[in-house]
Amino acid sequence: MADYRKPDAKTLQTLKDAANRLRIDSIKATSASKSGHPTSCCSAADVISVLFYNTMRYTLSEPRHPSSDRFVLSKGHAAPVLYAAWAQAGLFPREDLLNLRKIDSDLEGHPTPRLNFIDVGTGSLGQGLSVACGMAYTGKYWDKASYRVYCMLGDGESAEGSVWEAMAWGSHYNLDNLVAIFDVNRLGQSEPTALQHEMDTYRKRAEAFGWNTYVVDGHDVEALCKVLHEASSVKGKPSCIIAKTYKGKGIPGVEDEENFHGKPMGDRSDGAIKAIQGLIAGENNVGPQPMTDDAPKINLTNIKMTQPPSYSLGDKVATRAAYGTGLAKLGQANDRVVAFDADVKNSTFSEKLKKAKPEQFVECFIAEQNMVGVGIGAATRDRAVVFCSTFACFLSRAYDQIRMAAISQSNVNLSGSHVGVSIGEDGPSQMALEDLAMFRAIPGAVVFYPSDAVSCERACELAANTKGICYIRTSRPATPVIYSNDEPFQVGKAKVVRKSDSDQVTIVGAAVTLLEATKAADELAKDGINVRLVDPFTIKPLDVDTLRASAEATGGRVLTVEDHYPEGGIGEAVSAGLSEFPNITVKKLAVREVPRSGPSAALLEMFGISASCIKKAVQEML
Repeated sequence: MADYRKPDAKTLQTLKDAANRLRIDSIKATSASKSGHPTSCCSAADVISVLFYNTMRYTLSEPRHPSSDRFVLSKGHAAPVLYAAWAQAGLFPREDLLNLRKIDSDLEGHPTPRLNFIDVGTGSLGQGLSVACGMAYTGKYWDKASYRVYCMLGDGESAEGSVWEAMAWGSHYNLDNLVAIFDVNRLGQSEPTALQHEMDTYRKRAEAFGWNTYVVDGHDVEALCKVLHEASSVKGKPSCIIAKTYKGKGIPGVEDEENFHGKPMGDRSDGAIKAIQGLIAGENNVGPQPMTDDAPKINLTNIKMTQPPSYSLGDKVATRAAYGTGLAKLGQANDRVVAFDADVKNSTFSEKLKKAKPEQFVECFIAEQNMVGVGIGAATRDRAVVFCSTFACFLSRAYDQIRMAAISQSNVNLSGSHVGVSIGEDGPSQMALEDLAMFRAIPGAVVFYPSDAVSCERACELAANTKGICYIRTSRPATPVIYSNDEPFQVGKAKVVRKSDSDQVTIVGAAVTLLEATKAADELAKDGINVRLVDPFTIKPLDVDTLRASAEATGGRVLTVEDHYPEGGIGEAVSAGLSEFPNITVKKLAVREVPRSGPSAALLEMFGISASCIKKAVQEML
């Protein structure tokens, strides 16, 4: 890296002018929309100016080019200043900024990838740095490219624990292509932040987490140019810039004053614009620095396992083990299939990929929010097919990241193991009984619930090739293989695994409860009662056609049974799917109270989802 050369006076003035234009554009846009966060934009303007017009390397012809530098605005409420930066660079007319927050404009209140220059949705604070870590890891270890990653955070969001999960992870993996910039403007939404302008405390915290750290005047463009240059030459650790700024910078009577968060300037706008305009000395003449096009070309389409499932009917295999097998086969087929895990790889069996292709596995330790965020980042710009795994119950603490992944149009895949009371003695804190409801609520998500090893391997393969968020629910107990190795599976297509011409009830179950339903069916048959068994395979989308046909063939009687709470699970999915059709009754068996430790079979019986409970429910329906 070349030695730092101080920019000449003309360049520095151009950057100052650009920052002030960003302030003016932010004030105008938020005034036009009568909503937004102009003061948060004004504090960040100088940093944004230096980044976009002096430091970052990117191209306007393809803003999300694989080789261009990445920028994540974690403090997403400052979206207008980011939009203004791209407009001032020449991506689109500055006049379009006045469409901020309008229903027919993609310049939304917080950034989303509806815009071609945004990688991820932000605005749920504390998440951007994890995403940036995922981008940086991809660039350093998989792309091995020269692009760098920049993330701007607000000081208020540094109270979020997920920020420090990311800080720990970024230094652990020596992400020297990553720069975090804290916009320390002192003021939160309702009162000053906890640390206000205690810059040395911020510095000590960042350094304690292993980051190369600078404290700088966030309104001094020359100082910003210098530290960003210096950060680019640091090896072996990420860099953190603690920028002391003032909220509402440049606005008379508003700068560094409380009670202006999230408020457009209204009657103050003209005076504010006039004051800031008076600081501008030259014409707009800014744009990106040229990038180095060295990110490799990759292919993420039509990824197939290196070999099909290889089981015998009746083999007892836990679907969590089959998940690991399928993942390893996919990773061997394509070196961009990667896995992140939260220190349970020997329980989720993602360790099978680590053993087969260690460079494609990344440990995230016990920090599930960061793991999901990192996975989202790694999946951006189609640089990797990402699988994140942990116990399904622990994904609940990352639910906001998952929710934001949908807004980000992410293709991240998640696998949750150890579901339901069937895990046994570990007890309720380890039992995922809400996860189907969680993932069914995610827009566009595909929710796989494979019932045996064959279908689980195929679920992995389908997830790798499916756009949008996919969730694979896996179980702890070993259950029999019920499908042949060449059985085809499709998203949204159920399997009828048992049927006759005299079936009286349709039973819908998956994995452990499908096995219990099979036992119940055998017992009922002894009494002359035949039932139809349906394995939904995907809970979302649900194969309503197959369910309807089965229901109508069994007198309109449907029984669902699930190792999950009743809210949001299989029963409610089936009820919703069949609600438009007359003369169909759905009875639901589910875990209806907080469970306890105990043997798996005893818990299935205690909480009403065992074979005997299914048999009794069928008899009651008749």
